[in-house]
Amino acid sequence: MIDTAMIINLLRPLALILCGLVGGLIFEKRILKKIKQILEKKGIKLNLVISEYLRGVPFVFFFVLGIYVAIVSSSLNDQVRDLLAKMLLAIILGTATLVASRLALGFVRLYSNTSEGVLPLTSLFENLTNLVIFTIGTLIILQSIGISITPLLTALGVGGLSIGLALQATLGNLVSGVNIIMSRKVNPGDYVKLETGEEGYVTDVTWRHTTIREYQNNLIVVPNAKLVSSTFKNYHLPQKEMMVMVELGVGYDNDLEKVEQVTIAVAEEVMSQVAGCVPEFQPFMRYHTFGYFSINFTVYLASKEFIDHLIARHEFMKLLYKRYQEEGINIPFPIQPVYLPDKSDNSPQETHKIS
Repeated sequence: MIDTAMIINLLRPLALILCGLVGGLIFEKRILKKIKQILEKKGIKLNLVISEYLRGVPFVFFFVLGIYVAIVSSSLNDQVRDLLAKMLLAIILGTATLVASRLALGFVRLYSNTSEGVLPLTSLFENLTNLVIFTIGTLIILQSIGISITPLLTALGVGGLSIGLALQATLGNLVSGVNIIMSRKVNPGDYVKLETGEEGYVTDVTWRHTTIREYQNNLIVVPNAKLVSSTFKNYHLPQKEMMVMVELGVGYDNDLEKVEQVTIAVAEEVMSQVAGCVPEFQPFMRYHTFGYFSINFTVYLASKEFIDHLIARHEFMKLLYKRYQEEGINIPFPIQPVYLPDKSDNSPQETHKIS
């Protein structure tokens, strides 16, 4: 005859494991879904963080927690029970560390995307966040299962000096990368031009280098230490909008007042109709040079960001050339005067102008 107490001892752990399994399913399918609905109604943009970074985690957590409670309440040998309990406790704490890391990255990404003027989200920032969270989680796990972390911290402190000396260049790039992020002089998405001539959009700042994508879709890799110590131009700071200067010249036989009126009218039309230009900007022009063959001036336009200056300049020159032809405004061909001496006799030398 089967002993009733034995059956209870066998069924109790199974029931606890089953409770953990059902609890995980209920929490993930019901409670988590309800939390997302409440956040959506209140306009809090956290449902993406919850759905993406917590998917499957509650189920595993409750399931392992059920197994842990079942082992603790079982009638196994004390040593075996303690060993299994420590293993499952380590798994539970590891899961909690993973959840904390995912949530931290999710909130950082959400805050970085919705707020201006905060630290930019880069691979280096993500890796540092993960490193801090997983280091703290590992120390908590070791301490929880009975391993003293004091000798480990002492060993890391002594060995850190040797590692630092061996990895000076790597650590220099790491510190420079942190400096780039904290100073906020270079952010992902900015258009920069290096002192060596390369230019493009910053795509990422990692623990070793900064990657820049050229307009031709090539990738430039610059060590962080070199970028920090070099001179570069950031076309997106202090703001993305920038002035576009177009150099032009008209013949000496033109009416300068008419030239100014026609040019400004064309510039205003381009500002209001061309995508990438700033409609609120009032274009202007300034004469500045009496050249060999033309009176030169500069027209000042504005584009929403650096790359938009291409389309702004393109459309302005096309429309301006057409309007100049309609108004009879002359754009002279480039002329370079050259004077040659006349050596036919000993009389004073005469010069002939060749255009």
